[in-house]
Amino acid sequence: MDQKVIILMYGAIFAVIYFFFIRPQSQKVKKEKLFVDELEKGDKVVTTQGVHGIIDKVEETSFMLEIDKNVKIRIEKSGISAELTKSIYAKDAAKA
Repeated sequence: MDQKVIILMYGAIFAVIYFFFIRPQSQKVKKEKLFVDELEKGDKVVTTQGVHGIIDKVEETSFMLEIDKNVKIRIEKSGISAELTKSIYAKDAAKA
């Protein structure tokens, strides 16, 4: 094969890998970081382990989460999986 064809094939393979694997993953990470950065005191959230609570205090790398009256836990920001205050699920929960 000609050397130009081989270079084009490697370039095409890299482009496919980039657009189907690397770029979507980096966009997902960026979206998750933006989601966590927008959370504030008073937002209702669910952790990755299924614990429901209200954000009581926002710290640099963690949240203080109130899960019951006078019961608070500290959780890493990466441990939040969903926000219920503004989501469509909050509307459904209010109807029930």
